[in-house]
Amino acid sequence: MVEAGAPDPGGGPLDGILVADFSRVLAGPYATMLLADMGADVVKVEGPGGDDTRSWTPPERDGESTYYLGVNRGKRSIVLDLRDEDDRAAAHELARRADVVIENLRPGGMARFGLDHAAVSAANPGVVYTSISGFGSGDGAHVPGYDLMVQAVSGLMSLTGAPDGPPFRAGISVFDVMAGNHAAIGILAALRHRDRTGTGQHVEVNLLSSALTGLVNHSSAWVASGTVPYRMGNAHPSVFPYEPLPTADDDLIVAAGNDAQFRRLCAVLGIPGIADDPRFARNADRTANREQLRPILTERLATGRAVDWFDRLTEAGVPAGPIQTVDGGFATAQRFGLDPVVTVGAGARAVPTTRHPIRFSATPAVYRLPPPQLDEHGTELRKWLTDDV
Repeated sequence: MVEAGAPDPGGGPLDGILVADFSRVLAGPYATMLLADMGADVVKVEGPGGDDTRSWTPPERDGESTYYLGVNRGKRSIVLDLRDEDDRAAAHELARRADVVIENLRPGGMARFGLDHAAVSAANPGVVYTSISGFGSGDGAHVPGYDLMVQAVSGLMSLTGAPDGPPFRAGISVFDVMAGNHAAIGILAALRHRDRTGTGQHVEVNLLSSALTGLVNHSSAWVASGTVPYRMGNAHPSVFPYEPLPTADDDLIVAAGNDAQFRRLCAVLGIPGIADDPRFARNADRTANREQLRPILTERLATGRAVDWFDRLTEAGVPAGPIQTVDGGFATAQRFGLDPVVTVGAGARAVPTTRHPIRFSATPAVYRLPPPQLDEHGTELRKWLTDDV
């Protein structure tokens, strides 16, 4: 575990970038946390009730929602009631000074307060204004966007679960996270454009578009061949073996994604001749004949424990791994030297959080502030926003 209470002297690659964050819940706050980790000064604007996720419990840590804590480090919080004239004026001033404005109200929602892209860019031509919605700003603008809805509408749930069972949602809000990543990428690209031209632009991200591009090979199956993918449980439609297989005790993920890996798998299992069997020699053959190949592999795997096969297959260069709970995932990351936990803040405000996923050789991520309490920085920010610049 790494202590990360003080700012890095280098400031991070986005040092000097001011982000006015009017977003809430997950996609927007995840994007702005990534930007804060990279050195941006993120001002989190919350309504009088605070971000919805502050009350999303259990679980909690010292009375605070771990959901909220997981996506809000590195930010300063100010409560602004946009229905109040003075608070609205402070929000306008923040947007005027910002390099980046990000919001995820329903399309058109910010216009009620004079904080839409047209209004903000008129006062701040260089602003990168980012909007995250469920279904875009066109004909789908009236539809509220929640990750679970998009998992259903996009087709993801039709792909998740046992072939003869009901559709399932993914275990995380996968498209909120994906949209947050896309928003961060769009912001960085727009900042690069501003560096060259001096002008900002409107970056729009929606959950459904993020979902459809995130379905990758399944999207391509439909778009490129007219094939509608179907639910296969843990199996892969185009690769075998690429699924959990039983061992003497627990299931083991085996992901032999090419012919060379399959040949090494067979060698470790003590059945090298199987790799030359014309039914299994190429990936397309193995996929077509998976029902014949699976019992051959499981018979051999049944002679050892999952953890032992994991070590042997890994040493041979065959992708494999045990199915773990989340604590096991962190333990594995620690074992591999990834230092997955950073503790931000000190004393009573020390909060363990998950490390930023990108490593920079020259401008490492910074962890300046723990997730802020509601309006924690309101006084200093109000003073700053009313000072002459």
